[in-house]
Amino acid sequence: MKTILLIGLNHFGTLLAKQLQEQGHQIMAVDKEEERIDSILPFVTNAQIGDSTNEAFLRSLGINNYDVCIVAIGKDFQSSLETTSLLKELGGKVVVSRAGSDVQAKFLLKNGADEVIDPEKQVARWAAIRYASDHILDYVRINDDYAIFEVPIPKDWQGKSVGQIDIRKKYGINIMAVKENGKMNLAVRPETMLYGDKTMLVLGEQKDIRKCFRI
Repeated sequence: MKTILLIGLNHFGTLLAKQLQEQGHQIMAVDKEEERIDSILPFVTNAQIGDSTNEAFLRSLGINNYDVCIVAIGKDFQSSLETTSLLKELGGKVVVSRAGSDVQAKFLLKNGADEVIDPEKQVARWAAIRYASDHILDYVRINDDYAIFEVPIPKDWQGKSVGQIDIRKKYGINIMAVKENGKMNLAVRPETMLYGDKTMLVLGEQKDIRKCFRI
């Protein structure tokens, strides 16, 4: 469990608060609009109405007491930038800020953000890869080179074991898990058998995965 300061309760910030609450974290939510604060109260530990560009207000929150500070401000980039800078100046341990473009991301990283997230860009990348191919059921990007793909069992692999296929040796790809009827089996061994009603979660360089599965 972590203590999280979440600033900005637009649609993204609200969804983020609910997800964090489901995971059992302690959340302090901040927004300038009373209506947003009222609506988020059932999902957070505490909430305050305030201007995050006001140094005195931020200081009153005890910034260095939070494990993570998340700036989810959407449309007002100037406020996001000022808030990010103040959080780091006031002792923010980890400051994560939302960006709406690559240019915004660069400014945020130069002004105190430890990490930057761009929800629309990340979802667009996922959707483009997920729905542009018949062979991908899910996709998680690790970095520019590596990713996790959920893929169906190729026809010529069915009835064979993981050891017989040996894609780690051939392609440098690791089979992390096998799914069957929605259940995840993480105990993948050389003797684990592969059948058509299963899918695999594989980890490796994207170029190798694309080559291996003809994506």
